[in-house]
Amino acid sequence: MNVLRSRYTQSLKAAAKKVANLSTSQASVSSPLNIKPVAYWLFGMGGLVAGMVTVGGITRLTRSGLSMTDWKLQASLPPVTQKEWDAEFERYKKFPEWQQRKSMTLSEFKFIYFWEYGHRMLGRFVGVAFAVPALYFTARGMIPKFLYPRVALLFGLGGAQGLIGWWMVKSGLNVDPEQRKEIRVSPYRLATHLSMAFTTYVLLMWTALDVLRGPGMKDVAKTLSADALKLSQKLRGWGKLGGLLAATTVLSGAFVAGNDAGRAYNTWPLMDGQVMPVKDMFPLEPAWRNFFETTATVQFDHRTLALGTLGAVSAMYAAAVRSPHFKALPAASRRALHHVAGMAVVQVGLGISTLLMYVPVHLAATHQAGSLVLMTFLVQLVHSLGYVKHAPVAPSAVAGGPIKAAAGAALVLGSASMAASSLAPRAVVPYVSRVITPMARGPLQQAGTAGSRLLSSGPWSKKL
Repeated sequence: MNVLRSRYTQSLKAAAKKVANLSTSQASVSSPLNIKPVAYWLFGMGGLVAGMVTVGGITRLTRSGLSMTDWKLQASLPPVTQKEWDAEFERYKKFPEWQQRKSMTLSEFKFIYFWEYGHRMLGRFVGVAFAVPALYFTARGMIPKFLYPRVALLFGLGGAQGLIGWWMVKSGLNVDPEQRKEIRVSPYRLATHLSMAFTTYVLLMWTALDVLRGPGMKDVAKTLSADALKLSQKLRGWGKLGGLLAATTVLSGAFVAGNDAGRAYNTWPLMDGQVMPVKDMFPLEPAWRNFFETTATVQFDHRTLALGTLGAVSAMYAAAVRSPHFKALPAASRRALHHVAGMAVVQVGLGISTLLMYVPVHLAATHQAGSLVLMTFLVQLVHSLGYVKHAPVAPSAVAGGPIKAAAGAALVLGSASMAASSLAPRAVVPYVSRVITPMARGPLQQAGTAGSRLLSSGPWSKKL
């Protein structure tokens, strides 16, 4: 009996010692990077925001966004009885959208009302799903003080989204119903609303990856050769460039949606038989408005940016997989690069299909969701290469590639817009081919060289 009691006591002491050692090791890590529940919460929030963006896209595509003509912070129940629906429908009839249509039935109004109502209520749910766990994790000390500003910023972005959404809707409620154009919200406000949503989503995903990454990034850098670290540095720069181009393409897509520009020029690769429909591209004054309000210009910009993003990603992928040091990179980085390259092709294919099929709701919503997926993979790629910040490699030895790539890609994309005002379509083709061909054949450094040559030799050089 005494022997059993002695063994039991020893086992309790051993268990207590293990718990003490574990607590000490966890206490020694002041970073939140090992706190997985926080990461899972942030990933979940990212998923909710992505769902919110997708529902918002469907709300716009079904022309449901102007069905609710007021906004209340505390929300309210939807109409239930026939009397309540009749009153809501009569209120809707006082605003420009119905005054222009004048053919909607009550059942059709119920359909668009529920899409807008669901979009707003989902937004409120996202706010609660962020605030309550944030308070819990903060009270438990699971979110360290250095992350407080980022969490506060995320909360502020979410709150601002509701106000920006109503600001956007109001722009469609105060429009002259006699105008020829279909009643819609301001494309500028729509672009602001979508940009804020994407910013919130990217910040959520980046923060979640920060939490999961752990302090092992420094150790990863120590295991790689100098050549592998140089390749990693270049890929990270190219990944940032790809993310910037993708974000700009998303922004241009918001103007395509805001102007309903996807329902024109439904041909590919030419725009109704032309490389650029120059005669239709600059009817407004001042000229800058055409890049945001003219159907032909807005769609041409979106096409150019999409192909520029695909070209940049393709060049990055080709340069990476041809490198003898590619297989030395961490599996997460290699996997993310494959995902980015594949999704870029899928996304361009979705965009072309949406255009050719005259913007069906299901395909257009999938195209918008695809942009979120592509952005997710780009964030994952850049983040997975974060170990290069701890690498003992001189920045000057590896920074040239991304800088040249950024300059070359910017010149390639900028040349299309500049050419629209200074060149005829048949004069553009030789210049575009001089840039696109070498970029498609090799890595983005070649685009930098081609872009510099184009800028110095093009007919617009005298105007700069």
